[in-house]
Amino acid sequence: MGRKQDMRNYCRRLTFKLQTIGGPCQVIVHKWETHLQPRSITPLEGESTIDDGQFGIHNGVENLDTGWLTCQTEIRLRLHFSSRPPVLISKKKFKKSRFRVKVTLEGPEDDEDCLSPIIHHKMAKNLEISLVSDNEFKCRHSQPECGYGLQPDRWTEYHIQTMEPDNLELLFDFFEEDLSEPVVQGDALPGHVGTACLLSSTIAESRRSAGILSLPIMSRNSRKAIGKVRVDYIIIKPLAGYTCNMKCSFSKYWNPRTPLDVGHRGAGNSTTTAKLAKVQENTIASLRSAASHGAAYVEFDVHLSKDFVPIVYHDLTCCMTMKKKFGDEPTELFEIPVKELTFEQLQLLKLSHVTALKSQQFLNASLSMEENYISENQPFPSLQMVLEALPENVGFNIEIKWICQQRDGIWDGNLSAFFDMNMFLDIILKTVLEKSGSRRIIFSSFDPDVCTMIRHKQNKYPVLFLTQGKTGAYPQLMDLRSRTISIAMSFAQFENLLGINAHSEELLRNPSYVDEARSKGLVIFCWGDDTNDPENRRKLREFGVHGLIYDRYYMFCGKFPYNLIIVSYIEISLKAQLNIYFVLRYIFCGHSTKVRIKYSTYEKKVLPNLMNLEYELGEDF
Repeated sequence: MGRKQDMRNYCRRLTFKLQTIGGPCQVIVHKWETHLQPRSITPLEGESTIDDGQFGIHNGVENLDTGWLTCQTEIRLRLHFSSRPPVLISKKKFKKSRFRVKVTLEGPEDDEDCLSPIIHHKMAKNLEISLVSDNEFKCRHSQPECGYGLQPDRWTEYHIQTMEPDNLELLFDFFEEDLSEPVVQGDALPGHVGTACLLSSTIAESRRSAGILSLPIMSRNSRKAIGKVRVDYIIIKPLAGYTCNMKCSFSKYWNPRTPLDVGHRGAGNSTTTAKLAKVQENTIASLRSAASHGAAYVEFDVHLSKDFVPIVYHDLTCCMTMKKKFGDEPTELFEIPVKELTFEQLQLLKLSHVTALKSQQFLNASLSMEENYISENQPFPSLQMVLEALPENVGFNIEIKWICQQRDGIWDGNLSAFFDMNMFLDIILKTVLEKSGSRRIIFSSFDPDVCTMIRHKQNKYPVLFLTQGKTGAYPQLMDLRSRTISIAMSFAQFENLLGINAHSEELLRNPSYVDEARSKGLVIFCWGDDTNDPENRRKLREFGVHGLIYDRYYMFCGKFPYNLIIVSYIEISLKAQLNIYFVLRYIFCGHSTKVRIKYSTYEKKVLPNLMNLEYELGEDF
């Protein structure tokens, strides 16, 4: 166990040190304390044992956070009913059966001939099981003798952290849900149906961060294939090219305050909503518009160009203008994935939003926008350009775009293949971590695996899981974890995310979700067209949401726009200055004093909590 002191955060951590003979030391952070006022420890010379209380608890308050990946790889294997039952047994007697599964880790083997034996392979023995459903989430380090039952409404996941991701063997044992009788006469395990085997080298050879494997299930005695199991996997690797530390982390920190206003795509949706924003969405001009009118955060979407430059654009596809060589026929468009164009091409070509395919009027407007050569009005700015263009006091809610599959099988933009997820996220995260300075950042995504990876690759910025829940406005997504707000909350708790970003339509229909999220220690934002209505926003604020993402913020900010975050800083500063004044007055005058502060019209507008307050010596101590 190591310890570190910082005046702002974090002093103690539970770590493992792994080292080869004569090789470098590698540190794995399993858990660490995250108290705002950390315990202070002065180590003595040499090694010593100090009993300073229970790990994670300081002054009676528990504050613990999970570690991030430093040098180890995390393998996740999942069994779920998102598209179909994961287990298929061909024998008729099992046609209507429900199954239980037990997973056993069988590797790696010790190499007796190795001259420089390493100890890090021992950590591969740790297998964690998680069960996520609408009602709850469970994390276990052990399993019942016959495993856990597979349920249509439950996500079952197995986690392994290892230094040797290509040197593991996993056995899946399948049992009938009814364990009253043995399936095979004389079988020691009641209900045992068969076994499937997975070698992690199979995953490593695919060189993919995520995928689906179909494994044969062999009968216990005859060793014949009697069915198959569908195993969904992801591989999470440490963030490449960047080393995280414990100096500052906001991954689970939220300062309670008035609900925040977040500018949707900057100044708002300019393509698909009923009332379009007057500035083209996701441009520097649009983001600057929301910021200048006092939005605490601006929300925008990020993915990659063909040459791996992080860009800001909402859709995964766009339309390219094509004009024939001869004749006066109208301009034609064809849809092309953004990932097929380099950053330079995105800056130079005449590109339109995909809605131009359906509307000549929108096509004309879109092409007219493209003729505006002011750089801040141009689409496809790079993430670095945005980070450098906007003042650091404006927070960023960065939505990571990833292809999502609908329950009917259709993929976003008809793209069934995308970038490698580890590489994709490493590029974006490294850009943010290196260029964001002191800016407040929140990551979010509709893809649960993207949220998981961001959470495990870094420990500085928080993550919100975007969910649309049950709605008729959008097609239902394939992933089970995205289908309801309840399971989204369970997923966020299990992954130790900051919270969720829920569709406002469902929150307005069922406000109890807000109380439920808050009772579980989750931050809850809301998004959707319903949030554009001022009356709905009033209700959502009363319900207790932490942030509202909506369009055309410039229309609703009032005569004196202000950034709520900046106001809170001013408030803290003024109170501190007043306390200093009171102390000095007491020292020199020898008596207490009362001060009544009067503010200008602007200050009364932006400092409602301070307006005409009376301060007395000792009041704020």
